[in-house]
Amino acid sequence: MQLPVGSIPPALSTLDFLGDPVDLAALRGRPVLLSFYRYASCPVCNLRMHSIIQAYPEWAAQGLAVIAVFQSPTESIAQYVGRQDAPFPIVPDPGMALYRRFGVEAHWSGLLSPKGMLTALKAFRQGFLPGRVDGPFQRTPADFLIDTQGRIALAHYGSHIDDHVPLGTIAQWLRTQHP
Repeated sequence: MQLPVGSIPPALSTLDFLGDPVDLAALRGRPVLLSFYRYASCPVCNLRMHSIIQAYPEWAAQGLAVIAVFQSPTESIAQYVGRQDAPFPIVPDPGMALYRRFGVEAHWSGLLSPKGMLTALKAFRQGFLPGRVDGPFQRTPADFLIDTQGRIALAHYGSHIDDHVPLGTIAQWLRTQHP
């Protein structure tokens, strides 16, 4: 079930792939981008993570916290997306408990998007090549913007493998938050 705007997100208290604690409730008072991805070697996901990492210094200066969730185990995250050395936590969820809790689903139709195919080609050109698939191959992403009051300000459930909230939308929303 998809989460409605204005609601308090479900609990998220776990460890990231490095073993450091991650607790969404502890971030109350700060704006948060919580992003759900496919598997750790997904080229499209790695390209998106690269973009988030590039934008992060400016966003962090405005108080934004970022949490990325992958349906892969720790070892896969370390081998693939973890090599990008993200300055924010990357959470393994191979049992997909967080995906269920946040209503993030998998849709076969999401693989057929021309935009997703074009993004995959761009990712290949930038060196993000596919590897081991952990979990559902047909997973579609989701992004949640959580305001300083701890409520969901935007719940974006992707319709295809490259359907994330645009970076410009995140930047614009962040300007409305006051940490």
